[in-house]
Amino acid sequence: MNRLLLLVFILNLTNLQAQNIGVEEDAFAHTYSIVARDTITGEMAVGVQSHWFSVGSIVSWGKAGVGVVATQSFVNPAYGPEGLELMANGVSAERALTQLVEKDEGRAFRQVAFLDANGNVSGYTGEKCVEAAEDLQGKNFSVQANMMLNDKVVPAMAEAFVRYSDYPLAERVVEALKAAQEAGGDIRGKQSAALVVVGPERTDNSWEDKKIDLRVDDHKTPIKELERLLKVHRAYEHMNQGDLAVEAGNMEKALKEYGAAEKMFPENLEMKFWKAVALANSGSIEEAKPIFKSIFEEDKNWKEMITRLPPSGILTISEEELKEIIE
Repeated sequence: MNRLLLLVFILNLTNLQAQNIGVEEDAFAHTYSIVARDTITGEMAVGVQSHWFSVGSIVSWGKAGVGVVATQSFVNPAYGPEGLELMANGVSAERALTQLVEKDEGRAFRQVAFLDANGNVSGYTGEKCVEAAEDLQGKNFSVQANMMLNDKVVPAMAEAFVRYSDYPLAERVVEALKAAQEAGGDIRGKQSAALVVVGPERTDNSWEDKKIDLRVDDHKTPIKELERLLKVHRAYEHMNQGDLAVEAGNMEKALKEYGAAEKMFPENLEMKFWKAVALANSGSIEEAKPIFKSIFEEDKNWKEMITRLPPSGILTISEEELKEIIE
């Protein structure tokens, strides 16, 4: 089978070069992916896994309030920005994809999926994509794959996405990717994965565009690592909310948010530290002391760190109380 796949690659490349249709040798991303929308929050996501380095750098595209794109097989990255631009100008996912496919001389080798902010989805699988290859659309999602071990991968992704309807969108997408791998996945194995989630409303600030932007560029178990990173992301969402609460002087909320993060990763010193700071600021010095002590014993730099906080107003305890903590 490996020799057969190699022969397919060589024949395809030779054919593409002969036709001069612009598909480059480094544009492989045979893979499986999903584009999806949460009907409650309006968030949109694209998730992907492949036996190819850094698949997220060329396959997954998204823009808040506009849509998401997955472009794979012999990748034409232009489908990403051009598709998003069309959808941003009010063109539906189906019309946008059709328009770009029609002008693409390498369309027989492409596999692409579009989803717009209204939940419209469209998928395309070129006739020369390596089997097992297909795309399948459902309400607010499209799943697609090529060069799979078998024809069970795409249906498994769709079934999983529907089954985990009570999960947040990002977690649903990860479950779909896990189901694809369990059904057989990429015939070559696994190497990289990515997850992008964008919001339902357009934003003028580029740094606010993506709510989640995670990539695993090279890993033995990329989906498992992607799932771990998503959990870390969720924990730091609590940390960020805790920071905002501190800025607002709401130590009760800060303590709640830092505590939630610490529960997710109890071994993380930073999460312990800021929970202890929130405790100290709320007047629970005695409760905070043993937490600080355990942190300082593991890493003395945190003892120096705490002495730098009062001037900024992040730690609002007296000098005597600070001495009690660091001594």
